[in-house]
Amino acid sequence: MLSRRHIRVKVMQVLYAFNGTESDDFSKDQKFLLYSIDNMYNLYLTMFSLIIEVGKRSKSQLETIQKKHLATPEEKNPNKKFVNNQVLQLITNNEALKSEFEAKNINNWQLDNEYVEIIYKDILASDLYKEYMSTKTSTFKEDKNFILDVFKEIIAPNDKLYDYIEDKNLTWLDDLPTVNTAILKLLRKIKETSDDRFLTPKLYKDIEDKQYAINLFKKTLLNQSKLSEEIAGKTKNWDTERIASLDLVLLKMAICELTNFPSIPTKVTINEYLEISKEYSTPKSSIFINGILDKLLKEYQEEGKLNKVGRGLM
Repeated sequence: MLSRRHIRVKVMQVLYAFNGTESDDFSKDQKFLLYSIDNMYNLYLTMFSLIIEVGKRSKSQLETIQKKHLATPEEKNPNKKFVNNQVLQLITNNEALKSEFEAKNINNWQLDNEYVEIIYKDILASDLYKEYMSTKTSTFKEDKNFILDVFKEIIAPNDKLYDYIEDKNLTWLDDLPTVNTAILKLLRKIKETSDDRFLTPKLYKDIEDKQYAINLFKKTLLNQSKLSEEIAGKTKNWDTERIASLDLVLLKMAICELTNFPSIPTKVTINEYLEISKEYSTPKSSIFINGILDKLLKEYQEEGKLNKVGRGLM
């Protein structure tokens, strides 16, 4: 679920907030980095639990209507297509998800159920819902497409939910696009026969990714003086006070990755940091960073400082 780019962003955020020197004890910062990454999985579970709670809200409303003293025939026999949506049922009854909710104490929507109500009302008011409920039966594919569209068009872009996520956890806001994309990918691939564990993917692709996060953080932090000298040598005509602080962090990380991670191709490193700078820094940052890295790369190649392993990694 977690990409290398998102790992780089997480490391960037912690380094940007770190005000110490190479000799400082940065164990707390490393713990925060790993907490921030691990907590992304809690956001994933929180978003999935919201889908479930919306389904439960629909079911409780139908039950209330059916129990009305003077219920009409239509109210006594309502259209249960949404409540019985096959994909919604698969998610709701998924034992692996239930276990994770309990283990991680995911109870946001029981405590803040007004957001469930907001999403539920938005669904009811949508043309998407009206079209879906125009019949009383559907195929698994139709049910899946409806849940996909609801998540993509109503849940994910909801401004009030976005504000809630921002207020609830400091690290979640930058995680939200990645988490939402991961959920959409899983929903697109879900089948009637999908295993319970299908909806509880691993946060890291493998153990190497977790170690990559730790190493990138530590090696960048422990070599700040050397990395700063490398940058200073290529920015003599620049007013250092006018160089964005975030650009300096990204340059240090990129240089560290170029020289300390032999299995990562140079093109991948440079392209990744340029894309991150476009998203998180100033409009001209990517041009500045690209110019500095291009100069350093040529210098490293001439001096044989790039010890890349594998074919095509230069």
